[in-house]
Amino acid sequence: MFTNSTSPFGNISPVVKNLLVFNLIGFVGSMIFDQANRLFGVYYPDSSMFHWWQVITYMFMHGGFAHLFFNMFALFMFGPIIEQVLGPKRFINFYLITGLGALALQFLVQGIEVYQIVGTPFAENYFSYDPISGMISSNYPGMSSEELRTLAGTYNIPMVGASGAIFGLLVAFGYLFPNTSLYLMFIPVPVKAKYFIPIYILIELFLGFSRFAGDSVAHFAHLGGALFGFILLKAWGINKTRLW
Repeated sequence: MFTNSTSPFGNISPVVKNLLVFNLIGFVGSMIFDQANRLFGVYYPDSSMFHWWQVITYMFMHGGFAHLFFNMFALFMFGPIIEQVLGPKRFINFYLITGLGALALQFLVQGIEVYQIVGTPFAENYFSYDPISGMISSNYPGMSSEELRTLAGTYNIPMVGASGAIFGLLVAFGYLFPNTSLYLMFIPVPVKAKYFIPIYILIELFLGFSRFAGDSVAHFAHLGGALFGFILLKAWGINKTRLW
């Protein structure tokens, strides 16, 4: 929630409204059709389950209601004012490009991980995975069970969600309205955007390199969205505003 008495989010802007609808359709579709996330989520490019359309459709699929809710809440809160500043056409380009940038960084990190294990980023023939039994076997000598699990996860678990594009929007908001105060859950005092968003990005960076057990969040995708968002703002010459 913003501390301003007049909220800039009274009306949902056209592109944000359509994005909310498409994300809701994607979520409902995944609830009806079991294989929707496997078909429209995005796989590592060397995986046999990768398809070209997934680089776009993955942004409209989510891994559960909480995942959908928090992403769409952020889109609803920050999207309209960013669309107002950029204009509808540039806003949708910004949203899609940051989503693609998120994917590019995630693929790069995955490729490096695969290369460190088998000496090449193309490793589908180096292991066997049975999705029914969950059994993983190595076709490469000296591979540890942890490395096997990393390969199986990289090749057989799709990435879904709008989080990369949402991080692009967060960076845009923090850049354009750095002094806007935000009320955040679990924090009893308002925090200015110029402090909150960089701290949030640093936390994502820490989590991405820490690789805690059981953490299935694509932190580097979040960072990729944030990075490409900042690059786009600079490339387009978008200036900071003093409206708020």
